[in-house]
Amino acid sequence: MINLAVINLKDLIKYLVGLITTILVVVGLARYFSSIKEQASQIGEKVTSYSFITCLDEAIPAIRFTNHKEVVKDDRPIYEKILAMNLNMTTAMTEKNIVPEENPITVANDPNNEELKEAQTGLETKVVEEKNGANNKYTTNYNGVQIKNESKYNLTEDMLKPDIEVRNKNIMIYHTHTCESYTASPGYEYTATGNYRTTDKNFSVARVGTELERYLKNYGYNVIHDTTYHDYPSYTGSYDRSLKSIQTMLEKTPDTDIIFDVHRDAVGNGDTYGPTVMIGEEAVAQIMFVIGTDGGGLEHPNWEQNLKFAIKVVEKGNQMYPGLFKPIMVRNTRYNQQIAKGASIIEVGATANTLDQCLNSMKYFAKVLNEVI
Repeated sequence: MINLAVINLKDLIKYLVGLITTILVVVGLARYFSSIKEQASQIGEKVTSYSFITCLDEAIPAIRFTNHKEVVKDDRPIYEKILAMNLNMTTAMTEKNIVPEENPITVANDPNNEELKEAQTGLETKVVEEKNGANNKYTTNYNGVQIKNESKYNLTEDMLKPDIEVRNKNIMIYHTHTCESYTASPGYEYTATGNYRTTDKNFSVARVGTELERYLKNYGYNVIHDTTYHDYPSYTGSYDRSLKSIQTMLEKTPDTDIIFDVHRDAVGNGDTYGPTVMIGEEAVAQIMFVIGTDGGGLEHPNWEQNLKFAIKVVEKGNQMYPGLFKPIMVRNTRYNQQIAKGASIIEVGATANTLDQCLNSMKYFAKVLNEVI
């Protein structure tokens, strides 16, 4: 009995010590977070409006790659991703982290702007091999259309057969990463806002989208082009913001199947990777379709239709301008392409391409589209 009493007393002491320790930790944490809140309020930041995940995103950019299912397309090693994200965040901070005033795209000021001329056919084409790196690998070949399948699916004949018809009354263009830009060239110098990025829409992928818009309108299509900044000042959440924009557009123009999210390929090899094809005498940036699936677990009933549409376009493009299109990329992430059966990402060129090369590519891309739709 004496030994039992001693054991119970020891247990009681341990319990009290644990309880006191817990109380001290809770009090300490409460004071710590209270001090953070007070400091944040002094600099005008509403800390309470941020979720814990958002705080991690802003404090540690690399966390963004694991916190969000809708991750951006990017084949870079993780150390390059972390460096690029931190550079972008630092630049945003120096830019006072606010969205810049809208600067309209002024095509008239383009040094190479001319009256639109329809792309010619029957021209000799030749891929500029030294600009392509090792990025033309593929896993599947369907009637000459090369596909790099990175999804969980085994692509069958039925999935690949381009037996699809789309409504062509309206075509929508938007940019999840509106600030993506290219290597500056004579007449196309710009002020950078990050690594191969600029908030000047006259020199970003927004200008490329405008060129596509011009050529498609010249063929008689109704084109809706949204140039909203979705990736500035915050890169995180770009796809969430662009989804809202495209949903608003679809509410106003619901009978739309063809929707292009125009990008530039990721930084990759920096100033050495610029996939180019010579069409006649013109240097033209190559184009790559990126097609998402539901392999990442998010609902995506349209992905097979999206893929069929991309194959249909590339198949025609290979006949008209061999080398204009790189292998189609198929991935598990859906990239907002659940919105329509003809939705896709098109990556126009890469970082070592110049803007004029990308503008050239839109002339030929529009010609191919006009033959397909």
